[in-house]
Amino acid sequence: MSRLKSLRLGVWLSKPFVFFTLLMVIKIYLARIVVFDSASAWLQIATGIPSVWVLFCLIEWLAPRKKLGVYLAVNLLITTIYFAVIMYYKYFGVIVTYHALQQVGQVTEVKGSVFSLLHPYFLFIYTDIVAVLLLFFNRRFRKWGKTLSVREPGILISAIFVISLGVSVMSVWTHRDSINELKQAENMGILNYQAYAVIASATAEIEDPSNVTPEAIAKLKGIQLGQDPEASNYWGKLKGRNVIVLQLEATQNFLLNHTIDGEEITPVLNQLSKKHFYFPHFYQQVGQGNTSDAEFVVNTSFYIPPYGAAAQDYGHLALPSMPKVLKEQGYQTATFHTNNVQFWNRKELYKAIGFDEYYDAKFFGNDDMVFFGPSDEVLYDKTADELLKMSQSGKPFYSQVISMSSHHPFNIPERKIRFKLPERFDGTLVGDYIQAQNYTDYAIGQFIEKLKENGLWEKSVLIIYGDHLGLPIYSLTEHEKNLMKEIYGRSYQFSEMLNIPLMIVAPGATEPKVFPQTGGQVDIMPTLANLLGVSLQDHIHFGQDIINVTDNLLPQRYYLPSGSFVNDKGIFVPGLKYDDGLTYPFDGVEPSKNDSTEDEFSRALELLRLSDSYVSNLPKHD
Repeated sequence: MSRLKSLRLGVWLSKPFVFFTLLMVIKIYLARIVVFDSASAWLQIATGIPSVWVLFCLIEWLAPRKKLGVYLAVNLLITTIYFAVIMYYKYFGVIVTYHALQQVGQVTEVKGSVFSLLHPYFLFIYTDIVAVLLLFFNRRFRKWGKTLSVREPGILISAIFVISLGVSVMSVWTHRDSINELKQAENMGILNYQAYAVIASATAEIEDPSNVTPEAIAKLKGIQLGQDPEASNYWGKLKGRNVIVLQLEATQNFLLNHTIDGEEITPVLNQLSKKHFYFPHFYQQVGQGNTSDAEFVVNTSFYIPPYGAAAQDYGHLALPSMPKVLKEQGYQTATFHTNNVQFWNRKELYKAIGFDEYYDAKFFGNDDMVFFGPSDEVLYDKTADELLKMSQSGKPFYSQVISMSSHHPFNIPERKIRFKLPERFDGTLVGDYIQAQNYTDYAIGQFIEKLKENGLWEKSVLIIYGDHLGLPIYSLTEHEKNLMKEIYGRSYQFSEMLNIPLMIVAPGATEPKVFPQTGGQVDIMPTLANLLGVSLQDHIHFGQDIINVTDNLLPQRYYLPSGSFVNDKGIFVPGLKYDDGLTYPFDGVEPSKNDSTEDEFSRALELLRLSDSYVSNLPKHD
């Protein structure tokens, strides 16, 4: 009897439909461990398997004679989707969709970052595929594969298809109104969510661009219009100065004024923050494009697009921008970055923003390479020389300088390490990050010294800020989280993760002052405009002058689910909807019911829609 049962079990397991279903259960569970660790495993299987069965039923109907090969191909496709979801989540904290395919060309440039996120057990998801490929060299296996070319009972397959399709549609329909992509994917199932993303993107309604007015934006942000800009604090105090917008790679705010075993991590930035304008509650607003997104947001005061990188989605458009505004004031403009200008479609982005010149890898050469470009020391040395040449024309300049040596995964060459870490930091991402940022700080000091030597220091204003976070919570091990807890004196949460520094440094003009109000990258353009005495009253922008306006609402779109926002008390992250969301207050304060409101949640989403509408309807550049 037991032998008969074993034979029957063997017959069932030899059916591709059953065998590959079991494999999918294992892979769904693996994805759940990484991405939805607090979710029910049964929920993931109950929502994930029906969408798999829909595909399997199609194979049974359409390819009965070659079913093993087709099952293997579909298995490879689904496995790759799960693998991509796991890897993407480990860095961005969101669920990848088909929109990320446009980024495939960037992977070779950042392969070091990709491999650093790759835990060996993630590759377990491909074990069955490797095994089958090896078995294909076995003649008996190929012969057995041919015996599978039979049709399963039509009624059974039809019944499974109808039920599975119904469950999948119901899962999507029930959770379609949730704004939180993580919760959608958790409750819909990953494959169902991928299908939903295609449909939602194709049917998304665009706000009428005529509704995008300064008045509409101000109302949503809760600020007043109509005030005389010349009556603002610090109006025109830096009028006519050269502008150097210094964007620091992966620099977070916790680094400033912090020591490890008595040694300062960023002594240069510490001194600047104590002698000039410093904004400690400043937050990133980037998306898939990371560094290039920061360039876009800072120069345009628009929000990032809903899915792709700004440089790729908006690079073909004629973008209203700070370089264009200042060119009308007699400024010359340039941007400096040691990587190839083709990376992240920057060549088109710089045309869209309106920079007169760009300086990339061709200009900086191959000296003193760190990761995929010359070191920050080379960047600053050659940039300072070029800025001096620009100043000799008699016209002020607006320049953006993009640092890169502290790029993820932060394992800078030994020759660049200047910070000795305690043993507990050895071999950790946190330790590598601190050493890389210490080098970044050192290089900034070299830049400042050269600006002083060539006479530009006293004639310029430096806007210094981080482009995006360096240490995603999702990527850290328990030991690394404990190191961050040691640094902060509390758990490392979203309000710490997205916090980047902003300093405005104008020798002889900016006094030591800490501004406690909340700000984001979208606010740099209007804040700088106020200091330069340039009005933006008729210029559509979504930021605000954070020197003079102290209440803020900053929608977030990446690293956190849609519907997240930063206000004056902390960061709000929705659940399925607003009601089951969580607030992460600033500075480790205990959360309260008054930290956020549903009105703020609605206004943040509407601000994103207005920005999407306005930018997507702009004309193309030449």
